[in-house]
Amino acid sequence: MYANNAYNTYKTNSINYASKEQLLLMLLDGAVKFSKIGRQAIIDKKIQKAHDNITKTQDIFYELMATLDVEQAGEWGTKMMSIYRFIVDELGEANMKKDKEKMNQIIPLIEDIRDTWYEANRIAKNMK
Repeated sequence: MYANNAYNTYKTNSINYASKEQLLLMLLDGAVKFSKIGRQAIIDKKIQKAHDNITKTQDIFYELMATLDVEQAGEWGTKMMSIYRFIVDELGEANMKKDKEKMNQIIPLIEDIRDTWYEANRIAKNMK
């Protein structure tokens, strides 16, 4: 019981004291994790689990969309918004149809976005 409480405290503190960049990376790690759990749940015919995890992934991308300042980011921001919207739409379709193949197509894109943000974060740290 103590170990569980210690872990929960650590996890809460990790989120509360994370920088904006760290929070973004945590969200994207979560998107990859939840999308893969959702795909596996489709394979395992666990409909509610698939729905819950695909919805969590969509929620992460809705959050990314809500926090993206398109005006400040310009053309790049507009393109990112389009990619985020595409992912949300594809996840919605995969969720409605419980389509493993659609998940197989969208997960690599989610991983690419995560990897791109990790690389951008690495480059930004090296520039400081």
